[in-house]
Amino acid sequence: MYISKEVKETIFKKHGKSENDTGSAEGQIALFTHRIEHLSNHLKSNRKDFNTERSLVRLVGKRRSLLDYLKAKDITRYRSIVKELGLRK
Repeated sequence: MYISKEVKETIFKKHGKSENDTGSAEGQIALFTHRIEHLSNHLKSNRKDFNTERSLVRLVGKRRSLLDYLKAKDITRYRSIVKELGLRK
């Protein structure tokens, strides 16, 4: 896979609740954001790659549902992760 173990560790260390916390909503949203950026760059040069386009849409949907969950659960955590990652909304 294109994401190495070290990159994942830095993402979860920066955005997770603790160093080994890979299941928190913030860590998952940050990982999805990294993958979405990678797929978006791939699609800029490969416009007819429809499988990647479908995967990108699915990832955006997963990230959106996690953001909605976080917004309903704890609005301050939601606002902080949106600000950190520079997401619109």
